[in-house]
Amino acid sequence: MEWEPRTREKFKQIISKMPVFHRRIAEEAVSLKAEENAAARKAPLVQEEDIVCAFFSDVPLPFYSMMIRLLEQNGLDYAKYGFPKTGNSKT
Repeated sequence: MEWEPRTREKFKQIISKMPVFHRRIAEEAVSLKAEENAAARKAPLVQEEDIVCAFFSDVPLPFYSMMIRLLEQNGLDYAKYGFPKTGNSKT
C-alpha cells in the first residue's frame, strides 16, 4: 500500500530514534498494522492516523513512554486521534 510522503518521513524519523535492537521489529510490526488500519478505513494511502493507531496498538507497554516521547518529538498529535484511551494503558 502507498504511504502519504509526509507520514512516511515522520515514521522513518521515529524508527530511526529507537534503540537499534528494536528498530527492525518495530518498523515491520507498525508498518503492517498501519497498512491494515488504512485498508480498514478504505483509504488509498497510509496517513498519520494509521501510524498513530498502529503505535498505540502494537508497541509493548514497557516501551510506552518512549513511544509517547518519540511521537511528540516528531509532531504527531496522538490526542486528536483519541489516544491514550485511558491513563497509561495502551488502548
